[in-house]
Amino acid sequence: MMHWRKKEPAIPVEGKPNRIPSEDEEFIEQEKFEFWHRFCENKTAVLGMVILLIIVGTAIFAPLISNYDIVITQNLDIRTLAPNSEHWFGTDGYGRDIFARIIWGARTSLLIAFATIFIACVVGMFLGVLCGYFGGMIDTVVMRIVDVFMCLPPLLFSLSIVSALGNGMWNLIMAVGITMMPYFTRVVRATVMSVATMDYIEAAKSNGATNLHIIFRHIIPNCMGPIIVEATISLSSVIMIAAGLSFIGLGVQPPTPEWGSMLSDAREYMRKAPWMVMAPGFAIMLTSLSFNLMGDGVRDALDPRQKK
Repeated sequence: MMHWRKKEPAIPVEGKPNRIPSEDEEFIEQEKFEFWHRFCENKTAVLGMVILLIIVGTAIFAPLISNYDIVITQNLDIRTLAPNSEHWFGTDGYGRDIFARIIWGARTSLLIAFATIFIACVVGMFLGVLCGYFGGMIDTVVMRIVDVFMCLPPLLFSLSIVSALGNGMWNLIMAVGITMMPYFTRVVRATVMSVATMDYIEAAKSNGATNLHIIFRHIIPNCMGPIIVEATISLSSVIMIAAGLSFIGLGVQPPTPEWGSMLSDAREYMRKAPWMVMAPGFAIMLTSLSFNLMGDGVRDALDPRQKK
């Protein structure tokens, strides 16, 4: 049983008035506390968050961990070396250090994942609010298009778009972002339709509030929970789709390190140098697992039924 401890009044500071928090601020602070408490009770979610923080921190501080020159510089004299004290994960078919390429590849893979989710989230939120709040013909047309998009397998749909746009990281981001956009649209639309029937929305309309004010002040803030859950869960799918497209040569182009392209390069060495496949494959698996675990924890923590 959780108890929210009432805060003592703040001690007045000389020269500054003693400000008492409003009821809304107290409620928001209590909701944050309860969310964090429920999230920390889920041990697997905390484990996923810790793993993800390590991966993100490694990507951010990649220049301090490894020099980029050994990532792109070929040295055929040390090609396909087994893991040793100098090359922790061994070397690839071109003599490049696999550990350094994994570290720098985390930057590329995470950039693709977060940029893709951002695009899908922004576009999906716009379309979802448009359909859920205004409805009518706009809702019918947009949702039928969304239904068509969702009938296609995500990987196949992304493959079609990136084939039309051409190779490259930003084309890959656009292709996967368009693929994930329908899922956000449906989630936001369903949430908006539920929120739009609340009494405080009717009260805001009766007070003369404009549609833009209602959308940005009441609708979108109350839709953030489902959007955050959808984003965290979708990140693992984005990692897998992006790696799959890079694996077949339609994503990030060499010599830029990326986990999917590293798997593609290692195919012909699977028998005599299995570490070349294991390192990027394990990185993809661990990152996807951490996103899934954390996404499940965020979903459970935001679930009102979990409140006690």
